[in-house]
Amino acid sequence: MENRLSAYERVCLAREKDRPGIMDYIDFLFDDFMELQGDRLGKEDSSILGGIAFFHGIPVTVLGHRKGKTTEENLKYHFGMPLPEGYRKALRLMQQAEKFKRPIFTFIDTPGAYPGMEAESHGQSIALAQCIAGMSRLETPIIAIITGEGSSGGALALGVADQIWMLENAVYSILSPEGFASILWKEPKRAAEASELMKLTAPQLLEYGLIDGILPEGPKLMQQMDKMLLNQLTRLQRVKGPVLVKKRYQKFRRIN
Repeated sequence: MENRLSAYERVCLAREKDRPGIMDYIDFLFDDFMELQGDRLGKEDSSILGGIAFFHGIPVTVLGHRKGKTTEENLKYHFGMPLPEGYRKALRLMQQAEKFKRPIFTFIDTPGAYPGMEAESHGQSIALAQCIAGMSRLETPIIAIITGEGSSGGALALGVADQIWMLENAVYSILSPEGFASILWKEPKRAAEASELMKLTAPQLLEYGLIDGILPEGPKLMQQMDKMLLNQLTRLQRVKGPVLVKKRYQKFRRIN
């Protein structure tokens, strides 16, 4: 695993438009994926993709941020920044997964929740809080993988999981380096310097115990991810629902 890259170089790699996206993972890892849409309040946000599928013959629920590959797709998906209805949809599908005893896989890649005035007026903060709280209480296994950017509550809202893994060049932080630099120094151009202070790389987060493992990037990434997901799911399925909730709560209480 490459350790010579700077923190900001990893940020830039995490943002590369040619990195695999949610559909790439779905196509390789899952069978018979069926997308489910809508927040049951009359809205749909396609920047979060969700649905049901089979994983090694096991019915599962899959959720993830969607950025798109082209400029047209970027605009359609708000560059991977979901609106409140996206998080309401995500919570609806996760609660459905619990009802039908389906494990949940989430793929996180977002600069954060959409910050526009319309999103705020439609309850962005409430949607994020409800998603985080709802995930913490689900009595079904949850495995999250941070595949690119994992910034702010927009990432955490899909990240309250029993197992949290990262790709080696993914990043996970309270906000973007540009946002951090803007707050600390009023200079977003100092993002590279901010990246070093933020401790947002996968090796650093593993050292601090904030994630559970790292997946090396390369030609065998998908095969290694498949193996990891199957191993972790097999282990988590042996744990009773109430115990999962208790352990998940303790996991996040240890973070300080």
